[in-house]
Amino acid sequence: MKRPFNQLIKCELTKVSLDLSKTLIPVNPISDISAMEKLEAGGISNTTEKRMVGHYWLRDPNLAPTAEIKRTIEDSISKIKSFASKIHSEGNFNHLLVIGIGGSALGPQFVTSALSTMNDKMGISFFDNTDPDGFERTLSKIPNLSKTLTIVISKSGGTKETRNGMLIAQEAYKRAGLDFKRHAVSVTGEGSELYNYSTEWLAQFPMWDWVGGRTSEMSAVGLLPAALQGFDIDLMLNGAREMDINTRGKENNLAGFLAQTWMALKGRAMVVLPYSDRLELISKYLQQLVMESLGKKHNRKGEVVFEGLTVYGNKGSTDQHAYVQQLRDGLNNFFAVFIRVLKSPKIDSISGVEVENGIRAADYLDGFFLGTRRALFEAERPSLTITIPEVNAYYVGALIALFERAVGFYAELIDVNAYDQPGVEAGKKAATDVLNLQGKILSSLDTPKSIGELVSITGGAADEIYYICQRLAFNGNLKEVGDRYGKR
Repeated sequence: MKRPFNQLIKCELTKVSLDLSKTLIPVNPISDISAMEKLEAGGISNTTEKRMVGHYWLRDPNLAPTAEIKRTIEDSISKIKSFASKIHSEGNFNHLLVIGIGGSALGPQFVTSALSTMNDKMGISFFDNTDPDGFERTLSKIPNLSKTLTIVISKSGGTKETRNGMLIAQEAYKRAGLDFKRHAVSVTGEGSELYNYSTEWLAQFPMWDWVGGRTSEMSAVGLLPAALQGFDIDLMLNGAREMDINTRGKENNLAGFLAQTWMALKGRAMVVLPYSDRLELISKYLQQLVMESLGKKHNRKGEVVFEGLTVYGNKGSTDQHAYVQQLRDGLNNFFAVFIRVLKSPKIDSISGVEVENGIRAADYLDGFFLGTRRALFEAERPSLTITIPEVNAYYVGALIALFERAVGFYAELIDVNAYDQPGVEAGKKAATDVLNLQGKILSSLDTPKSIGELVSITGGAADEIYYICQRLAFNGNLKEVGDRYGKR
């Protein structure tokens, strides 16, 4: 049995700690922070798209490389606070519908799940896909559309899933006899398609090309829904800012140690196991942040490297009744990241009562965490533990910053551009090609035609043509005539 290394790194500023004693390997401090320094100073860190990378400035505008950027960040935060205060005081809205995809939804969803209480100033729903069944289910659960404020989030304004959700929402308001413009707010880039479309809406909030979607939670993307729900956005920004401070040096740099651990355990998946219901969505949030940032075919030299870090997870102790069996006894191809919360409910609260003599539910939760951690270690399965004092806006901000910084450091270690996403763009282009193919199919069906004939006419792939025709026929848009498809 390998002996654990005594590696407990504490951040005195944030009171967050990182325990690496169960990683089964020695982990050294980060030795080079120069790339992060250049990034924060305004260097062109996203070399593919020739952009600065400035999500760190969002929580500390004084770091912005120009006075203009500093002013736009401060103006945006001020406008968010004023708008939220106005909405709350007027009382015309008590519910939010947020329309976005990827980082425009995952960040607000994670923060909502972590911070929501019975005392929120507004309820919230999401359109985060282009699934029509999802649209209808969400709309059916909105208490009163006339009291619902819709936020449409798209930096480019051309994201099809978001545009589709906006059009569906617009139709829902129309059918309810409501003027969508009087219920809508946009978060988008200046001059974008959405920006020009939303000039008569209640308000417009900025997105900037130096903030990527997966790192946009501290911009209007995340702060506007949070402020409208009544969350303390200053506290969230402060948690992120102080975690950034911790990760700017080499001493006790939590993100640096985290990145070094990822490097030492390279090739393994990361299983995120928060022992808190409020943090249940952190693994889903981290999937995009980590996998979109690090999953790259080429390094910065143009060499084929196929880098990445697979992320999955759920929550403890739920997973002890799910896939911990495999984690302990199955494929040894992962490392676990436990996230532990110290704060327990007061003894006189309902959830603080004893469930056994001298033992409370919180004792069981921490016991299950320690038990799973020990069981994995005994089976020589590596893990690390992040401990936070409690789940509040400050520590949600700190966790977001911690993983953002770790991604930045790890990208330097493996020499990839963490801030572009060529694979995502390729998927978007392919989807557009498929929709163009559908148009060609429909215009070719003056008489019923077989899949083979449609391949010859359109130049499309046989399997894609079959899938398109199958769905259209099932839904009554086409008719099947033997082995052929025709117009109805």
